[in-house]
Amino acid sequence: MRFVQTIRNIWTIDELRQRLTITFLLVVVYRLGCYICLPGIDTDQIAAGMNAQTDSGLMQLLDMFSGGAFSQASVFALGIMPYITASIVIQLAGMVLPSFQKMQREGESGRQKLTQYTRYLTVLILLVQGPAYLYNLQAQTGLHFTIMTIVFLTIVLAAGSMFIMWLGERITERGIGNGISFIILVGIIARLPMALYYEFYSRLPGTQGSQGGLVMFIIELVLLFAVTVCAVLLVQGTRKVPVQYAKRIVGNKQYGGARQFIPLKVNAAGVMPIIFAQALMFIPLTIAGFSSKSSGFLGAFTNINGFWYNFVYFILIVAFTYFYTAITVRPTQIAEDIKRNNGFIPGVKPGKKTAEYLDSIMSRITLPGSIFLGIVAILPAFARTLGISQNFAQFFGGTSLLIMVGVVLDTLQQIESHLMMHHYDGLMKDGKIKGRTTGSAY
Repeated sequence: MRFVQTIRNIWTIDELRQRLTITFLLVVVYRLGCYICLPGIDTDQIAAGMNAQTDSGLMQLLDMFSGGAFSQASVFALGIMPYITASIVIQLAGMVLPSFQKMQREGESGRQKLTQYTRYLTVLILLVQGPAYLYNLQAQTGLHFTIMTIVFLTIVLAAGSMFIMWLGERITERGIGNGISFIILVGIIARLPMALYYEFYSRLPGTQGSQGGLVMFIIELVLLFAVTVCAVLLVQGTRKVPVQYAKRIVGNKQYGGARQFIPLKVNAAGVMPIIFAQALMFIPLTIAGFSSKSSGFLGAFTNINGFWYNFVYFILIVAFTYFYTAITVRPTQIAEDIKRNNGFIPGVKPGKKTAEYLDSIMSRITLPGSIFLGIVAILPAFARTLGISQNFAQFFGGTSLLIMVGVVLDTLQQIESHLMMHHYDGLMKDGKIKGRTTGSAY
């Protein structure tokens, strides 16, 4: 009954209802576009070659992020990944180049400039990835494109990706949640029903290759639920550092004196370490594609279910977690901001000592966070070893699970904010989603 009442409360808020409706309609437009094939290409002709290529590796990741459009040679085949790549490059540039750091400090005008640079860089990436995708399409399907055809289809692919970017921005502005992340979420979830159906069908008694029956299928669902709970704990996990602000007397009024918290996330790097590690682990697979021999060292790193592949993959994720956390979380800057606002951490001197204290905390909580993230990343390999199908196993961990959990939680938080603003109960019994950082100092 409480769930039904929450739905009624959501529907009675005009602004929230409009935002949810706009989000739904824009998602429908995106999903329809995923089934529009490139001009002059027969989908039946490309199905076998592209589906075989996207069964594993980085190609599977690209196909997953595009909601299957990559393997279907859709106008949305390149998906939103070029924009994400450009965003990462601009973000890293903001940590290295003084000119970009200056734009970050300029507020709204600086943010608009960075957004414009991200769009320009996205177009450049698309102009490179478009021909690469088409040449790969030729190699996998036996099609032949002229130079003019490649130019024309590259423009179509670039326009499709830019349209997806526009849809994401409209969802962020007029819908609910982060639009780009929401589009990725939709692409991942679009593959879940079919993967679930095939896994259920493969477990039916009498089916060729059936093992364990429906009992095994139920166990798989229980394990999937348990892994999802663990992923929620990883995404939500924070260490709250108390910050005390000094009192200030202005006239007859007193300001400050409140205690707030800096929420230091256990997994501050998000899914970026997994994406970086997957890109590096794809190198041996690429080399194997040009080599007639895949035994020995090369063979060990082309078997995605093998020990050495997953061991190195795990180590890379731990290393990249430390690297990405180091460049995104800056204890020195946080310490300066605290000091500038007349704040201090109880028992710690402001300035350098505060930065060292925050750095030591981040080092301690990043280790278990990175190990947990590495375990979540290699869980699909364990799932495949236990006999779970390739398509269903990818939901037991890795990038797909973490993105789904993170985006769903962020979207629920925005819905809850609208409910609380209109004096309704939140989505949870205690009125707020646990683990959130509302009311924190930063």
